[in-house]
Formats: sequence, C-alpha cells, structure tokens
Amino acid sequence: MAIRPYVFDKMKNKVLIFGDVIALTIITIIGFATHGETGLSFLPRMLTTLIPLLISWFLLAPWFGLFDSQITFQARSLWRAPLAMLLAAPLTTTLRAILLSESSIPIFTLVLGITSALGLLIWRALWVWIRRSKAAPTSSRRETRSES
Repeated sequence: MAIRPYVFDKMKNKVLIFGDVIALTIITIIGFATHGETGLSFLPRMLTTLIPLLISWFLLAPWFGLFDSQITFQARSLWRAPLAMLLAAPLTTTLRAILLSESSIPIFTLVLGITSALGLLIWRALWVWIRRSKAAPTSSRRETRSES
C-alpha cells in the first residue's frame, strides 16, 4: 500500500486550512497575551513563533490524514490533530530557536504543543460538527424520498 499523505478536496480544504491558520494564530496571540505582550511592537516576535508553528503543522498534518475529507468528517478521528500538533511542537521550537539565535526551552515546547493541540482540537471538533450539520439535511431528504 502506497503512502498517500492526503486527498485534497479543494473548497473544503481551503476552509479547513484557513481555520487551522486562524486557530493557531489565536493560540499564539493568547500565549503572548498571557505574558503581557500584545502590542504591535511584539508582532515581529509573534511571527517568529507563528510562522514556524504553521510550517511545522502543515508539514506534519497531511501525514496524519488531516486534509483527507474521509478522515476530517469523522469525530472518532479527532485525536489525530492533537497528536500531530504535539509532534510538530519540537520542530516549531527548533525553527523558532534558529530564527532567534536562541536555545529551545523544553517547557516552552511542551506548553506550546499542549495549547496548540487543544486549540486545534476545539477547531477541528467545530469543523466536524459544522460538516455533519450541513450533511444531515441532505441525508434526511434522501431518507424521506426513499420512504415515499
């Protein structure tokens, strides 16, 4: 069996990708806000966290099937996003350390991984709920037609 990183469903994946970016951006902003760093002067520093986070996420997520519509539609597959994020966190903090010419701090890697995993879990659960609620009226119509 060949490894297939993802099946790309263009429109649905654009929304899913946009949601991933928004979720990770919100988590990054919340992280900086907890340290009192929310002004525009902190934007470059935020980007040194957000950009490696997005790079790491979009490198690993496809290998977990996180853009395959057959997987993203299933609530039982929600565990994949947090696991992928926890595995992306070390790469994120390594890339960030390189950008800042600093060392990577293990506790920061852990906190970034857990909070980002939680944020993505919430977003992806919302995504499943939205997709299912949109699919439900269609399946109800089919059942009504077949009963007639």
